[in-house]
Amino acid sequence: MTQKKNTWLLYALITMVTWGIWGAFSDQTTLPKTLVYVVWALSMIPCALVALANIKFKLDMRSKPALLSMGVGLLGAGGQLVLFLALDYAPAYLVMPMISVAPIVTVILSAVFLKEKVSRLGLVGIALAFVALVCFALPDNTDGAAKSWIWIVYASVVFICWGIQAFVMKLANNSTPDAESVFVYMAISAVILIPVALLMGKNEPSLCSFGWAEPLKVFGVQILNAIGAFTLVYANRYGKAMIVAPLADACAPVIMCVISLILYAAFPTVPQLIGMVAAISCVFIFSRE
Repeated sequence: MTQKKNTWLLYALITMVTWGIWGAFSDQTTLPKTLVYVVWALSMIPCALVALANIKFKLDMRSKPALLSMGVGLLGAGGQLVLFLALDYAPAYLVMPMISVAPIVTVILSAVFLKEKVSRLGLVGIALAFVALVCFALPDNTDGAAKSWIWIVYASVVFICWGIQAFVMKLANNSTPDAESVFVYMAISAVILIPVALLMGKNEPSLCSFGWAEPLKVFGVQILNAIGAFTLVYANRYGKAMIVAPLADACAPVIMCVISLILYAAFPTVPQLIGMVAAISCVFIFSRE
């Protein structure tokens, strides 16, 4: 049991670190966000090949695991595309706080349908994770304003998609003997939606117009996201969805804040400091869960 506990936490920590580094550098690009999606989807392919190699290219082809795993990918990637629409109508300081607490959907679904349970200390850890999520989601400024109320609809769709995604990921893991198949289908789903992203950005410059340097730089950053998603599948397989989802989302911003402090001398705000303490505290709590 201890071996299993340490395994899920190790994978979750890898996700936190890779997503934290990815988040710190993801905005350092001139590519339009729809093209960033294309590069991200392509960055899933190397990780998918590693996953296939781990299972000797014996992908689970049964319908139930395949459909559930594709659902995980479509919920995640589709939510990302809808997020682009939300950000077209409202600034990030309005949109991100709403979707940042999406893991609450995961917690509720896991408790009701998967019958997952945690100790009282674990409940404190989950609460601290949400404190951290809210603190990191608070805006640094209030510049700009929403162009239309439609952003609430789009943000709600993202909130639901990403909240359900982690729950479905657990179902997919329970339906297949290996986590690698889940990730491969997630990668396939991301690539399938590339035409949708290109259609959304049809009035923007093409990827070819940026040469090689910028897309390669973005690829180097986005593959960290893909690696984090890969290890998240493992964390979700061995751990409880109601713990893994809030933990991963709450702790990645801690890494982002540390990197920003080191590279840009950007000192955390008071809410961010509170969020860092809450996130680190919930890691210690979950390590004992």
